[in-house]
Amino acid sequence: MDVAVRPVRVALVGNPNSGKTALFNALTGAHQKVANYAGVTVERKEGRVQGTSGRSIALLDLPGTYSLRARSPDEEVTRDAVLGRLQGEVAPDVIVAVADATNLRLVLRLILELKAEGRPMVLALNMFDIAERQGLRIDLERLSASLGVPVITTTATRKRGIPELVSAIEAAAAPAWSEAHDGAWVAPDAAAIRAAHGHAEQIMRECVHPPERPDTLTGRIDGVLLHPVGGLVILLALLFVMFQAVFAWATPAMDGIEAVFGILGTGVAAIVPDTGAVWPLVQSLIVDGLIAGVGGVLVFLPQILILFAFIILLEDLGYMARAAFLMDRIMGGAGLHGRAFIPLLSSFACAIPGVMAARVIDAKRDRLTTIMVAPLMTCSARIPVYTLIIGAFIPQQTVWGFASLQGLVMFGLYASGIVSALAVSFVIRKVLWRGAVEPFMMELPAYKLPDAKNVLFNLWLRAKIFMQRAARIILPLMILVWAASTFPYPPAGATGPAIDYSFAGMLGQALEPVFAPIGFNWQMVVALIPGMAAREVAVAALGTVYAVGDAESAGSLLGPTLAAQWSLATGLAFLAWYVFAPQCVATLGVVKRELNSWKWMWVMVVYMFALAYLAAFATYRVAVALGGG
Repeated sequence: MDVAVRPVRVALVGNPNSGKTALFNALTGAHQKVANYAGVTVERKEGRVQGTSGRSIALLDLPGTYSLRARSPDEEVTRDAVLGRLQGEVAPDVIVAVADATNLRLVLRLILELKAEGRPMVLALNMFDIAERQGLRIDLERLSASLGVPVITTTATRKRGIPELVSAIEAAAAPAWSEAHDGAWVAPDAAAIRAAHGHAEQIMRECVHPPERPDTLTGRIDGVLLHPVGGLVILLALLFVMFQAVFAWATPAMDGIEAVFGILGTGVAAIVPDTGAVWPLVQSLIVDGLIAGVGGVLVFLPQILILFAFIILLEDLGYMARAAFLMDRIMGGAGLHGRAFIPLLSSFACAIPGVMAARVIDAKRDRLTTIMVAPLMTCSARIPVYTLIIGAFIPQQTVWGFASLQGLVMFGLYASGIVSALAVSFVIRKVLWRGAVEPFMMELPAYKLPDAKNVLFNLWLRAKIFMQRAARIILPLMILVWAASTFPYPPAGATGPAIDYSFAGMLGQALEPVFAPIGFNWQMVVALIPGMAAREVAVAALGTVYAVGDAESAGSLLGPTLAAQWSLATGLAFLAWYVFAPQCVATLGVVKRELNSWKWMWVMVVYMFALAYLAAFATYRVAVALGGG
């Protein structure tokens, strides 16, 4: 492509929690795509923005880093992207250094390292409105002169300073520079590091002045939220409210989605005839396979979005870093590094980004331990399974005068995942390797009010990903489950249900003896098999299997159908199985790529299946002994 017309390549670089991704979203809006870098599993987020001159600007949002010396895989990707070393990547024309205006000390050292590369650069002072409210006085002209780069103040969540930043990027762009630059870079020695640190401290003294009337509100809030006892109580209370909301707030929306799919199924059944050689099969495929299967998963979208809304709001408020600080002592006692809190928290959404987020941990052993326990955290894909079984077997009643019993059970399942992750990490540290866990140091971001548009945009992205997953994975799997549950037809004179003679029925009945000790019937075994592709597929598979036997059992009647055919002990054992079982092939694939090891992936498979079987066995036997059989 001609250099004169190709897009300007811009890399966003900054410390973690600097608002870099919020700035990226403000610049690109919906014009962004997410993939992985070639040869590595680090997420690559790229977007486009139109410059004032009409020239296109290609923005790359790089992982957060504190230095180009790169102590973790994430930081290595950022360093190599800046230097033009990544496979299939070209060095950026301009670097936008994104800094938290309320906390410049650490980022100044990174800016000096980037400046030493000689690359055109712009400094975006993000969260500048918060710095002003706190009374910080930043001499912008002197800061720009000291660093030798233009300084633009921005507030990403409110899109303030965005036009000025785009203009500064265009002014700084030097298209021929990256073609001429050879990417040579030498890691600084101890003397150079000390010199850079001294220079950064000098810039801080000259350009950043503390407020004349210090804001003590943040200190007072942290005095409560970071209290070693009171802070943990508040954190547990927030988690408790979150899981209560998952059930209480989502019900109207779930009922609406269920009604839509019910109307859709009824409408299709009325349009497609049920006579002839082929039409009954077509009707069964569409109504019992596709509509009942996919609808049985999409109905849980409101609960998943409520969970994500809490996580996004707490992240934007600045509370998540405080939660990591609170959990550091507990996690350190279990052999986990304090930085593991963020990957484990990400695993509540999905284990895949949780496993990938472990790259922020420097030490290889700490990173391996975190990856091995991340899938034990209760991901959003388990919500459909948990909700279905809890709704079928746990009564809708209030305990203690205010709490939902179903919400308490959900909270208990999440707590079980957390406790088991801590227990497994403790065993790993004691059995495989010993030694003190490295100290945990992090910057606490300033408190800030979440931006409604940013929250809604992130929720829309999550909903879009979930629906794409339903179309890409669940839909074809439901066709396979339907076909396996329908063919071959029962022989002449057969007296049992048609599904008993199908491929699914034969496979389930062949494997049933293995699962009989934990109370599973063959229909459950059939659901577990496609559920290996994605956990939530088990719900759709159960809906399809039971709908084949009785078309009226699809949709909203699946829960009552299971309650009628399973014992309470079986339902509880199924929940226990899903707390531990590695029912997600995609996660296992990411673990293999992340650790570059088949051995550790198979260790994970074996230990998680063993835990699942033992937990289900113990749950089933105890429940039977207590009269739940």
